[in-house]
Amino acid sequence: MTEATAQGRFVIDLPSTDAALALGGVGKNTLSDIENRTGASIVVRGLQLVVKGFPTQLEKAVGVLELIRPLWQEGQEISAVDLRAAFTALDNGRENDHASLNSQVLARSLSGTSLRPRTLRQKSYVQAMESHELTLVIGPAGTGKTFLAAVLAVRMLMERRVERLVLTRPAVEAGERLGFLPGDLQQKVDPYLRPLYDALHALLGLEKTNTLIEKGMIEVAPLAYMRGRTLENSFVILDEAQNTTSAQMKMVLTRLGKGSRMVVTGDITQVDLPFGQISGLVEACEVLSKVDGVAKSTLTSEDVVRHSLVQKVVDAYALRENR
Repeated sequence: MTEATAQGRFVIDLPSTDAALALGGVGKNTLSDIENRTGASIVVRGLQLVVKGFPTQLEKAVGVLELIRPLWQEGQEISAVDLRAAFTALDNGRENDHASLNSQVLARSLSGTSLRPRTLRQKSYVQAMESHELTLVIGPAGTGKTFLAAVLAVRMLMERRVERLVLTRPAVEAGERLGFLPGDLQQKVDPYLRPLYDALHALLGLEKTNTLIEKGMIEVAPLAYMRGRTLENSFVILDEAQNTTSAQMKMVLTRLGKGSRMVVTGDITQVDLPFGQISGLVEACEVLSKVDGVAKSTLTSEDVVRHSLVQKVVDAYALRENR
């Protein structure tokens, strides 16, 4: 409960020690970040959060604390991304939109961490995947394109809404040099599929992932394996799609069968195709822009959920390219 006093002071009651630690524990920068961005003073005293400052400072500081309440109330870690999203929503008058963000839990990791969209654009992306049979998403590295798709795919598999997951990506970097790599074909392409395995391991663990792969409920394969197939009752994720050719993109899109949905992800600023060759993802975004049943989502550097430095790197390169 929050109460106001005449001395420019707000007191927020905390439900537990875990909540207090989530906000002001050792190594936590949440409160200091809020202080720096609002000018308010915030102190944890037992199970109370005391906020002091001028009226406008109090309003903004308390507003942000309320937007991230679903996190600290459960003792969950509050990241720089969560804080940035809350401030953005507050600055743009989108508090109501943000209010449902932290409660939209898609699944929980093996460690119990809630897996959810972290920004409003990520929320829109998840909603697009849930309501469309084909979703195209573009955005820079670290914005959760593949991970959120994998989380939703695993959830739908566990709920038996689909019978299997098919995760694929082109191995452009290997080109014609695959024959020079050691091992059989699967071992040759596995390095290019590693990010997909990493997402599955975070969600299911190594043992369960391997079990589902052995049962054929999860298939992780290079794009070349998709030719000539019809993928029914499947959740298909095409990752790194900016490196598909026009023919490859058309091929994989036409694999979609009854009861299936597909998510196509990519970063159109990192195309590794030969110079002058059109990216299949770029072309698909144009060709399918007005097709019913197809959604397009765009994520930006503000949606980066990796280390905060990643956002700065993305912005720095974008600035150079726009000169």
